[in-house]
Amino acid sequence: MARSMAKQTSSNASGSLAPWLDVALIVILLDQLTKIAVQKVFAYREPHALAPFFNLILVYNKGAAFSFLAMAGGWQRWAFTALGVIAAVVICYLLKKHSGQRLFCTALALIMGGAIGNVIDRLIYGHVIDFLDFHVNAWHWPAFNLADSGITVGAVLLVIDELRRVRGSR
Repeated sequence: MARSMAKQTSSNASGSLAPWLDVALIVILLDQLTKIAVQKVFAYREPHALAPFFNLILVYNKGAAFSFLAMAGGWQRWAFTALGVIAAVVICYLLKKHSGQRLFCTALALIMGGAIGNVIDRLIYGHVIDFLDFHVNAWHWPAFNLADSGITVGAVLLVIDELRRVRGSR
């Protein structure tokens, strides 16, 4: 029995990238479809209240998270594009190497899908399209999109995975 479990673990460790690339592709498709829909339906910076704490609003982000470096003069478009592509390549390597670790790979696939979704925006439009606007009274969280959500959920899952791994090694 121990031999069959070891064999199963080693076969999972050298498993296919396909399931993880499928997760990333789903994130990319949902992200791009929602951005296309928002661009077709909404005028720029015109909020549409859906709840007392949530609006849909079409905004453009030339920077990174929270508009970091948005006013940097244009070079950031290519720097963040390159960073997203490099991250995707590194993530593919990690997915192949650790394909049997479901939570870890799910997290990486979500991050990769989000990164590529935003890279597509930078290449096509020169900025990232954001539209999800949460707020409390007049204080607004920076608008974001589904790609950003994939990156954030993936990062949280990475932390959970690491905490589980650390607790399991004690």
